[in-house]
Amino acid sequence: MFENLSERLERSFKILKGEGKITEINVAETLKDVRKALLDADVNYKVAKSFTDDVKQKAIGQNVLTAIRPSQLMVKIVHDELAALMGGQAADINIKPTPAVILISGLQGSGKTTFSGKLAHFLKTKKGRSVLLVACDVYRPAAIEQLRIISEQVEVSFYSEEENKNPVNIAQNAVKYAQIKGYNAVIVDTAGRLAIDEQMMTEISAIKSAVKPSETLFVVDSMTGQDAVNTAKEFNDRLNFDGVVLTKLDGDTRGGAAISIRAVVDKPIKFISSGEKPETLDVFHPERMADRILGMGDIVSLVEKAQEQFDEKEAREIQAKLRKDQFNFNDFYKQIQQIKKMGNIKDLVGMIPKIGKMVKDVDIDENAFKATEAIIMSMTPKEREQPSLIDMNRRKRIAKGSGTHINEVNKLMKQFEETRKMMKTMTNKEKMKQMMKKR
Repeated sequence: MFENLSERLERSFKILKGEGKITEINVAETLKDVRKALLDADVNYKVAKSFTDDVKQKAIGQNVLTAIRPSQLMVKIVHDELAALMGGQAADINIKPTPAVILISGLQGSGKTTFSGKLAHFLKTKKGRSVLLVACDVYRPAAIEQLRIISEQVEVSFYSEEENKNPVNIAQNAVKYAQIKGYNAVIVDTAGRLAIDEQMMTEISAIKSAVKPSETLFVVDSMTGQDAVNTAKEFNDRLNFDGVVLTKLDGDTRGGAAISIRAVVDKPIKFISSGEKPETLDVFHPERMADRILGMGDIVSLVEKAQEQFDEKEAREIQAKLRKDQFNFNDFYKQIQQIKKMGNIKDLVGMIPKIGKMVKDVDIDENAFKATEAIIMSMTPKEREQPSLIDMNRRKRIAKGSGTHINEVNKLMKQFEETRKMMKTMTNKEKMKQMMKKR
């Protein structure tokens, strides 16, 4: 996402390179290019014009410090204005009442049902909520079964009335059921249509009136670009929703919806979603998204993803093993599984400042770990526990058992040793620092 926009903006800022100061002339030239880049990214025309006008007003008359160049100052101004345009700060989801009812709305194909499951996983793992997923799409074939399967995957409770064709009545019964059973979060997945129609809007308005949700979210497919903004406006006029969810951000999207939607409907983007895995749901942070648009990476989100997956107790145990030279292939395998849970590898690499641009045209295989996992699982339990046992004969057997070449096994053994040495060095340095502090 945003790759083309990032490149175009970078080229725009180059207009100011070599300039000694910011003037009305060079700002106008730069912003003309910025506006064109935004329009090409499918940003709403009025939003793009208003944005560049605000940037121009902020930029002209700025004193350029000797420590920075005009192009750097312009990047800072554009960054701050982009973050403000997308909402300024992250907006939290309202789950205070018990049970908190969250109503999910949107067109068919926008990813509502998948998002409902991801939100259930988010509320369960990050907010400590007991969640009930409710199927109120009585029209789409297999919609109820899809939500049932998702509820099993994320390990939350599921509610449906397959003989009942009245979604308002189902939603009311589900809330009563949640009150009796002690659930403190109810997610109501509603029906969508291929286009907005009166029947759909009347139905979802009736559900909202009946269950009085603490939060109504509008789910939109970000790949639909400017159409997503127009649809959001129509839904908001009827539903007055509380926030927007942008899905399919891993697709070939130009990013216009993310930039425009807040300005058009005056409602915050609360979540962004990419991929199918339950973990691929993120709270929307405007400043971090501005960082990514301007090619600055998103190291904070990367660290947070790592912290979510890496258990502190387990980390201490691994440190102790490293100090005793006991780090083995079982530990190595666990580390791989934790990295995989963090999400799409290319997206993760793209969060590292300056690296994202370098890998944008590189095909990073999402199955890159498969051969490594096959090799490790072809070892005997004793070999995984004691890697030093793995001689050439054992390597040949492991290669044959994993369907790989002996060279791949040798390469993994070398990587494992290098990783173990590097991690041990880092652990020892940290230990030395702690000892020095105590003195």
